[in-house]
Amino acid sequence: MARTKAFDPDTALAAAVDLFWERGYEATSMADLVDRLGIARASVYATFGGKRELFLKALDRYGSSAETGILRDLTGDGPALPAVRALVERFAREAAGDTGRRGCFVVNTAVERAPHDPPAARRVRESWLLLETALRSALLRAQARGELAPDRDPHALARFLLTVLQGIRVVGKADEDGRRVRDAAEQALLLLS
Repeated sequence: MARTKAFDPDTALAAAVDLFWERGYEATSMADLVDRLGIARASVYATFGGKRELFLKALDRYGSSAETGILRDLTGDGPALPAVRALVERFAREAAGDTGRRGCFVVNTAVERAPHDPPAARRVRESWLLLETALRSALLRAQARGELAPDRDPHALARFLLTVLQGIRVVGKADEDGRRVRDAAEQALLLLS
């Protein structure tokens, strides 16, 4: 007869997200995972597969949670341009206030894993495509409503904002006083005027 799990896999996965987000993939050992998740090594393997599979599941969970909020913010009713502006301001505020210097799990993965881990790189690209598409859609709505000048290119502007937002996440990891990220956000916001 099969034994029932003595732990909640969802709770364990949430703990894995936090650990990988704090330390990254390479700096997290299986012993660290066992300790943080509070379960036996065999249970980690039986439930999640190896360390890499657990990392990818943690990245998926993080991405799903973060993307849901962004999509909600950019696709809501009402004026679209203020929603885009608020997103830029939120990224800068979060990066400047990130005292633990964890940054964004997706961006961290892009820097650490994407060059040599195709499944991780695919997840990063999918996350960025979703953000870019949501930005482009909001900017197209803004343009249709007269909030964004007709000479602006929503496609190029969405790509620019994606790059600035991800750069804010990277720079925010080492920007002690937050001035760089706030200045970058302010310049991006000028393009949305």
